[in-house]
Amino acid sequence: MMKKLLAIAVLILAQTITAQNYKFGKVSEEELLEKSHPDYPEASAAILYSKNQVSFDYQQGKGFVQNNEVHQRIKIYTKEGFDYATKIIGLYQGERSTYTEDIIGLKAYTYNLDGGKIIKDKLAKDGIFKEETNKYRRTTKFTMPNIKEGCVIEFEYTVQSQLLGIDDITFQQLIPIKRMEFKVKTPEYFKYSKLLNPRASFIPTIEETKESGRIIITSRASFTAGLSSQGGGRNKSSGGTIDYQADVLIGNMDNIPPLKAENYVDNLSNYQAKLIMELEEVAYPSEPIKYLSTSWEKVTKTIYDDTDFGDQLKKDNYYKDDLNALLSGVPETDLQQRAALIFNHVKSKVKWNEYFGYTAEQGVAKAYKQGSGNSGDINLMLTSMLRYAGLDANPVLVSTKSNGIPLIPTRSGFNYVISAIQLEDSVILLDATRKFTTANILPVSTLNWLGRLIKEDGSSGWVDLIPKMTSKESVSLNVKLNSDLTASGKVRHQYTNYQAKNIRNRFSNYNTDEIIKSLEKDKGEIEISDLELEHMYDIGEPINESYSYVLNDAMEDIGGNLYVTPLLFLASEENPFKQDTRSYPIDFVYPIEDKYMVNVMLPEGYAVESMPESVKYQFNGVDGEFTYLAKQNGNFLQFIVSLDLNKTLILPEEYEQFKEFYQLMIEKQTEQVVLKKI
Repeated sequence: MMKKLLAIAVLILAQTITAQNYKFGKVSEEELLEKSHPDYPEASAAILYSKNQVSFDYQQGKGFVQNNEVHQRIKIYTKEGFDYATKIIGLYQGERSTYTEDIIGLKAYTYNLDGGKIIKDKLAKDGIFKEETNKYRRTTKFTMPNIKEGCVIEFEYTVQSQLLGIDDITFQQLIPIKRMEFKVKTPEYFKYSKLLNPRASFIPTIEETKESGRIIITSRASFTAGLSSQGGGRNKSSGGTIDYQADVLIGNMDNIPPLKAENYVDNLSNYQAKLIMELEEVAYPSEPIKYLSTSWEKVTKTIYDDTDFGDQLKKDNYYKDDLNALLSGVPETDLQQRAALIFNHVKSKVKWNEYFGYTAEQGVAKAYKQGSGNSGDINLMLTSMLRYAGLDANPVLVSTKSNGIPLIPTRSGFNYVISAIQLEDSVILLDATRKFTTANILPVSTLNWLGRLIKEDGSSGWVDLIPKMTSKESVSLNVKLNSDLTASGKVRHQYTNYQAKNIRNRFSNYNTDEIIKSLEKDKGEIEISDLELEHMYDIGEPINESYSYVLNDAMEDIGGNLYVTPLLFLASEENPFKQDTRSYPIDFVYPIEDKYMVNVMLPEGYAVESMPESVKYQFNGVDGEFTYLAKQNGNFLQFIVSLDLNKTLILPEEYEQFKEFYQLMIEKQTEQVVLKKI
């Protein structure tokens, strides 16, 4: 028995000695010696420890102040992980200093092993940078010193704020997390809705409990923030204190898997394990309950009542004269013409400053005068002008792809605004921030599920942002095959809708030589000449692109036979969907219709030995279709190859079928014609 107890004691002692110490500064030699992550050897870095603690403290004269405490320890394995040595912290800055967020208690060190000794380098002040992002946002950025492969970095800080909104608690990153602890403690006066991201593959376990809190009152004059000395608290004592209950969320997690990067993902953070919290109501003792984000209607009403939103839609004095002159002679019944003139006027008059926002940053009048504004300034101005001209126009709140999808009623779930016009039975969506947007052709970043349309009477409803119009690429390829294994001819492309916008965005700042160089890239030994681009800046028209080419490595001579792929340099040679399973949907953004018409002239002295057969492949019925038609007419071969993708979002459970469909398409595009001498 004594031996057994001794063995248990030794085991406990060994576990105590080897247990990881996550106290700040207690980085171990074992952590520094680790060469790769034991479960994810491909990881460039790993979060060894992450602690996130949110709480509210009552301060005299200020009321409740939110403290968001962060502590992270990160192991960097390779040079690719050096990016994790830079931290960017976004902060809100209000017009009044009391609503500005600040960082306090920042300290950070880099740890390296040198000759068996742990060397630590402290983050210096010159490694910390602050900049203003826009009127309401600023960032603090710091880069850790003496970063090397194998080092460990560690930092902690607190973001202090009088804002009651709680940022999402994220449980997953692109790198694995060995240990994570979090705690959120909120006073009973603030009621939050809570949601674990249902799209995530990793769902953490969260414990809900209660704790006691106490407010100490030093003077009646400084007792503010909705709590009055008359109203008291739950157990107000005569000693100048108020006791209250706090709602507490706790989580302790080990070995959290990383997010898996995959091709064609709309926004990886949409599938990130995270806790989303939104303030629904504020209920101080002896005061009416203040309801906030309990429903989408309340959210949109709160936004519409904001002076930087609803009031901006009412202002028209700054543009009246210009608009009256612009619309002079255009019948009031010609709504489409009036809308087109206003849309182009705003785009040419006010340039986007590249800041997002659904509220006006400068105010519409100032933005119009200065010729620059954020997305709120520009598209609220556009909506106001459209209304002035007699159109049924309303703002649409949007969450860009980088901002995620708003899953619960929330103001912070939106970060952008566009304009919608109701014309008979159709809705036309407009965004005047970009040079090449047109009716229902929006920036790709805004095509994120649903937008919330707000009408003048305060009512609101959802608008589908997923494009319904097909974007087409039509190609005519003429090929003359030559006995010296070269090919020459002419190519003509026509692009519509989003495909046209992509070309305009890609080449708008290129000269002819730069466009040719871009077109020649990854096309083998090709020389392109006689380039023509039509309607590059006439955005109401499709783009027509044509050029001549000479391809030096067009064919292979194997045993006297010539082998050639009919689509030449236009064929897709590699399937981007290689993994066996898929965690997240494939997002093609918009419906696609690609069609290639290829005419091949055979070289003199050769005939067809074999050529690809005509086929048709389908994915999930009409969701996708690939057609390959081949026929011979004397010395000419004709191929018509088309791909129609009508479904823009391919779900993980459809992945295996879609991968097979795509692979068959790739293999068919790369099939060769075999020519023999005659």
